[in-house]
Amino acid sequence: MKISIGNDHAGPDYKKAILEKLTSLGHEVTNYGTDSTDSVDYPDFGHPVAEDVSSGKSEFGILICGTGNGIAMSANQHKNVRAGVCWTKEIADLCRRHNDANIIAIPARFTSVPQAVDMVEHFLATEFEGGRHATRVNKIACS
Repeated sequence: MKISIGNDHAGPDYKKAILEKLTSLGHEVTNYGTDSTDSVDYPDFGHPVAEDVSSGKSEFGILICGTGNGIAMSANQHKNVRAGVCWTKEIADLCRRHNDANIIAIPARFTSVPQAVDMVEHFLATEFEGGRHATRVNKIACS
């Protein structure tokens, strides 16, 4: 599976652990994130991931910032992107199952590294249910 990942200064350790897990499982991962804890602007790392997902270059995206919100808001500006902020594996499951999210946004300041890795695994393993949820998902985009 092709996956893109991006993070700001809150997420280098999270990204490293997630990258190690995904590559050990044979996934091809494009890394747009910073490796530094020096302050950076999250949109600079969220937009390339969202563009990969929007264009079909990647099937899924993973974004990490302090709250997950800013980077998700940036990503959601892209066509056909549905980025959801997740802080438990149950929310990650539902984000995929009910919302057909194609990007998971992780709040590094509110989750642990093992939680983040677990959420990503659940997110990637969960299928969209479709049905009544597809009707709702089709109403998300404004244009």
